[in-house]
Amino acid sequence: MSAALLISALGGSLGLAIGSFLNVVVWRVPRGESLVAPPSACPRCSHPIRARDNVPVASWLLLRGRCRDCAEPIRARYPLVEATTALAFVALTLYYVFEAPGRLAELPALLFLAATSISLALIDIDTHTLPNRIVLPAYPIGAALLLGATAVAGEWEALVTAFIGASLLFSFYLALALAYPRGMGLGDVKLAGVLGLYLGWFGWAELAVGAFAAFLLGGAYSVALLAAGRVQRGGGVPFGPWMLAGAWVGILLGERIAHVYLTSVGLTSVGLTSVGLN
Repeated sequence: MSAALLISALGGSLGLAIGSFLNVVVWRVPRGESLVAPPSACPRCSHPIRARDNVPVASWLLLRGRCRDCAEPIRARYPLVEATTALAFVALTLYYVFEAPGRLAELPALLFLAATSISLALIDIDTHTLPNRIVLPAYPIGAALLLGATAVAGEWEALVTAFIGASLLFSFYLALALAYPRGMGLGDVKLAGVLGLYLGWFGWAELAVGAFAAFLLGGAYSVALLAAGRVQRGGGVPFGPWMLAGAWVGILLGERIAHVYLTSVGLTSVGLTSVGLN
């Protein structure tokens, strides 16, 4: 087996397992339920799910999307979440192992952010909330993982920009929430600090692009919904998924986008530095 296939298998297996757990998180956290007990069961017949029926993706396919005991349809979103998480883990792992091995210490922080992003986006879509049970622990966990990456790389200034980024984005969203409470919730404000921490750690360009991309993507989606008659003007559209998507745009493409923009306006000498993905 080639190294790429082995790395893909390891990253994919971890992603499938995490994705299966995220399905539990998305269902139970908004309901205030425990993540460890009771065991998962069919919501219709309450029969506990057997171990052989709890294999990510494969079990859903073998059962043809139905409960073994009562034939209740199982939502296709469950295997999609598992597969999406696996693909994200594979892509990130392959990039760091083969394209940026010198920055491999960043990988755990980004895998954690990927899992957090998927769970929060789905919960916000379902309930229009960003639960404290997920957002608040993301501060110390994210900070610890980024601290570890910083210690390995020796780029200690990244921690300074990380905490500045967290403060700036948190303060900006708080100001928006205070000015227009109907348009911005406190869950968005708390999530902004987490995303600012990551974006600031990767660099100023990533922070600027990630912050702007959230409003650009969210605005475009809202306009599309209005044009299609799917939502009324002033209707609630969850913004968390777009904050998360914007953050990933900033992390993955922020430096390139900033360079293209500065070049187009003749400001390449500004020199936005970054320790992020190149």
